Amino acid sequence: MQTTFGTGQPGRENSDLAFTDPLTGLGNHRRFFDKVDRLISDRADDPAPFTVGILDLDGFKPINDLFGHKAGDDILIQVAMRLRASMDGHSTVCRIGADEFAFLYPMVFSEEQAAEKSRMLIEILSAPYDVGERTARLSASVGCSLFYSGDETTEILINKAETALYHAKRSGRGRVVVYTREMEEAAKRVTRIEQALRRAVSAGEVEPHFQPIVDLNSRRTIGFETLARWTDRDLGMVPPSVFIPIAEERGIIGPLSQLVLRKATEAARSWPKDLFLSFNLSPSQLVDQNTGLHILAILERTGFDPHRLEIEITETGLMTDPASAEKIVEDLRRVGIRVSLDDFGTGQSSLGRLREFHFDKLKIDRAFVSSILDDRPSEHIIRAILAMCEGLGMDVVAEGIEEEAQADRLVQFGCAGGQGYLFGKPVDADATLGYLRDSYRGALYAKAI
Repeated sequence: MQTTFGTGQPGRENSDLAFTDPLTGLGNHRRFFDKVDRLISDRADDPAPFTVGILDLDGFKPINDLFGHKAGDDILIQVAMRLRASMDGHSTVCRIGADEFAFLYPMVFSEEQAAEKSRMLIEILSAPYDVGERTARLSASVGCSLFYSGDETTEILINKAETALYHAKRSGRGRVVVYTREMEEAAKRVTRIEQALRRAVSAGEVEPHFQPIVDLNSRRTIGFETLARWTDRDLGMVPPSVFIPIAEERGIIGPLSQLVLRKATEAARSWPKDLFLSFNLSPSQLVDQNTGLHILAILERTGFDPHRLEIEITETGLMTDPASAEKIVEDLRRVGIRVSLDDFGTGQSSLGRLREFHFDKLKIDRAFVSSILDDRPSEHIIRAILAMCEGLGMDVVAEGIEEEAQADRLVQFGCAGGQGYLFGKPVDADATLGYLRDSYRGALYAKAI
């Protein structure tokens, strides 16, 4: 005898299961697509607006890692209960991903209404969650899109909502963004840049530029930081502030970084041997355990001395996966590569990380340097960083120096290294070689007289 759980319709029961999320009891992505498909069909003759939204829990993974997967599941069940209770008789909410929920508001006709309803959902989810004898808090981000035309399909609407969610996540936690035509144009531009960048990396068209790092007391150049530069034949010069985040998000950063490091080390081989080369690693590269192997393979291929290479990483990179970052740092330092902490003080600084990770150098962010002459807090912060680094035996470089007075003040405070437009802007390999010839010619002339 087959059990039917009181439905009397085993086939219907199996069909319902196929449309149900087993953890929360909400509908799944199939249920959601079906609901939106039906609504579009119902309004084919008179396409009155309605709203589709995607809600993503902010910071769920760290909470899941901290409290365990069982607690994470309990939180998701509580989230589902709150969202279900907030829906009126016309509306639907489904779970469509690990920590993503989608909602359909058939009676929400305007962007203002959609944003207001979404903010209400975020508020409902912000109350504490019970996790055994402890509590946890969550925020959420929401992206919405509105149906206006019978030409729009369910897939188009959800893609638009996902684009809006992407913008909401990038602008901070707990945000609501409703899709606009401008976002569509921006999304198309990102796709164009991504495709062009993939082609440029494959063709070896991204170039390293080099900015001098100097000894502040003598003004002698002691090394160069490598900075990626890209000019596309159709797009023109694309700023690194544009193409680096796209490379990160679209999974191109690894090949891009390897290309630029190879070209940089090839160029730096002809420099005087006492000059070092500084190179930045992205947060995603500190999660990839092959990063160290890639760097060592490039150094072996180009014949560049590992002792002349400095790798710069940021606090954000460390926070993504501390255990992975620590192993990569140890692998690099083992072969003589120095490791520097970049942009110190601008992220979620933890002094404990300076003890856990053995950094050779710390770079003071330009935000403090730019205001050193007229902002007492910045002055005190820089003094404190310098004192701390002296105690830890770490070198220091101040970034973003543009005025002589800033350099003089840093020397007065005991800062040994500096970098910024005052000493030189980033230039290509040939111009860097010319800069070095002029610098060493001048030094020899000064020594002769």
